[in-house]
Amino acid sequence: MAGRINDEDVKAVRGAVPIDTVVSEYLQLRNAGGGNLKGLCPFHDEKSPSFHVSPAKGLFHCFGCQEGGDTLDFVMRVDHLSFSEAVERLAGQAGITLRYEEGGYGRASQQGERTRLVDAHKAAAQFYAEQLQGAEAETGRRFLTERGFDQSAAEHFGIGYAPAGWDHLVRFLRGKGFSDKELTASGLAQEARNGRPIDRFRGRLMWPIRDITGDVVGFGARKLRDDDNGPKYLNTPETAIYHKSQVLYGIDLAKKDIAKGNRAVVVEGYTDVMACHLAGVTTAIATSGTSFGEGHIKILRRLLMDNSGSEVIFTFDGDAAGQKAALRAFEDDQKFAARTSIAITPQGMDPCELRIAEGDEAVAKVVEGRSPLFEFAIRSIVGQHNLDTAEGRSAALEQAAPVVAQIKDPSIQHEYAVRLAGLLGILDTQFVVRRLGQLARRRAANPSAPRAGTHAPGSTPAGAGSGNAAPSAAARGAGPALNLRSPAHRVERELLKLALQRPELVAPAFDAYETDEFTAPPYAAVREAVEAAGGVTGADDEFVARVRAAAPDDTVRALVHELVVEPLRSARGREPDEMYAGMQLVAVRLAAVNARIADLESSARRLEAQRDDERSAAVRQEIWTLTQYGRSLQERGAAAL
Repeated sequence: MAGRINDEDVKAVRGAVPIDTVVSEYLQLRNAGGGNLKGLCPFHDEKSPSFHVSPAKGLFHCFGCQEGGDTLDFVMRVDHLSFSEAVERLAGQAGITLRYEEGGYGRASQQGERTRLVDAHKAAAQFYAEQLQGAEAETGRRFLTERGFDQSAAEHFGIGYAPAGWDHLVRFLRGKGFSDKELTASGLAQEARNGRPIDRFRGRLMWPIRDITGDVVGFGARKLRDDDNGPKYLNTPETAIYHKSQVLYGIDLAKKDIAKGNRAVVVEGYTDVMACHLAGVTTAIATSGTSFGEGHIKILRRLLMDNSGSEVIFTFDGDAAGQKAALRAFEDDQKFAARTSIAITPQGMDPCELRIAEGDEAVAKVVEGRSPLFEFAIRSIVGQHNLDTAEGRSAALEQAAPVVAQIKDPSIQHEYAVRLAGLLGILDTQFVVRRLGQLARRRAANPSAPRAGTHAPGSTPAGAGSGNAAPSAAARGAGPALNLRSPAHRVERELLKLALQRPELVAPAFDAYETDEFTAPPYAAVREAVEAAGGVTGADDEFVARVRAAAPDDTVRALVHELVVEPLRSARGREPDEMYAGMQLVAVRLAAVNARIADLESSARRLEAQRDDERSAAVRQEIWTLTQYGRSLQERGAAAL
């Protein structure tokens, strides 16, 4: 069993790699104001960004699904790692050597399973790359040369060669300290009839398949010899780190340009990705041994921020198989907010063949000459019918009309309705437009139910600074449902945000506030956690971490995450200052004073009804004192605190 990682090393790892650097490996982040960032949540489907990151505090929180935490929490959840595996991954990035309580520094036997499998793949990729330079790999080098890829291209994409022997890689990895169990679990080896592990890939050209962070998690292997009875391409089987429905070949190289240019180009194979990148189309990616599906869509949506200005371009051969694949891609169009287009390569050539035949410019020209996927789908459907007959035109209309009715933009939908009438040769254009309108209204009246936790485009995530949003799960779990439209609750939330994000602005006054001045139970719990962490007056770089540790449960801890990453509501986007902080301090204190006055007024009236003059007079005196204090707060502001 792995030893416990030294606490000081864990603390060092937490602070070594900025959270925005880690999160940016998985999704595109944009400015959210107040020094915070936002993007599409990787933990649930959504159309509008509700995932917020605070680089200054090292925390994230999603206002849609309530996931939150620090850098380690993010890595654990996004990659399904254990705590120790997450620490080991970040330690590797930061160059920190970990100490384990059972002794030793970073011993291989103590690393988590995922880390070990990734390390095995990294070593295997290096092994295969070195083998590509050997005499046996001549056929592999010739294969690459014939397709226009020189040595620098092979090095850029990490191409390698698997020797034809039975256990070359197995013996190499054993020498690196990997067990036979780890080799079979990684998919790099398989059991022979005698029960011993042998290389899974033999005599093949090897493409390392990397996840979005750049870790090698699998391989695609192309056969080179006629006596190889296996499939043309052999991929890594499903393992703990490789799921073909959740990886895109080339995503590690393309992700920055995809996010920067709001465009992704989906091609069909490894050599097509290489050809596109070398031709300047650096946003090209491909699936690995499976069709483009739901898991791949989620990856692209996070990188594209799923806005209507982004675009996904599918490239397919112009033959029948390519058309079928394009229509299959069209079925996923509604899962993107991005525009979807199709680029058909000429004469049945794939991008790799096109680059060989006509050069880099031809590849770029095909991508730039793409057409909307809707138009391709409509033309494909219409082309299946005999338009010389009334029956054929009617059948084509009934089959194509639902496709046009799916178009999101009403103006574009109308244009395609007119275009469809022209394609069908129907002179009564308005008849086609009306038919499309009927289908569109039917779709609008009975839309498919949205996924839990999704937001309509442009909507504000719950609690994300609007003040009017529905309460979070954290708030609901720690007490009665909050009415965030209540000015009292809204200002309490803002004051707690200031205490956590800008403690110097509310110190030392905040520390004198009693817990009962926060009328919402979850906010009162956070106030108690702040006090237990030493208060805002003594806030330092570890302040938020102490507040998190002092939270009584995960519900309150999640609310702390919310308050740390949610933008402050200072007027007109200005940076919050002492004046703004003073307004929040006064508002919370004044609300508490007024609430106390109301309670005392009720008590005084009951005592007066009972003719208890002595006690009622004492209560009236307290009411007068509080009333004077309230007036002072209104007139003098924070100076009266």
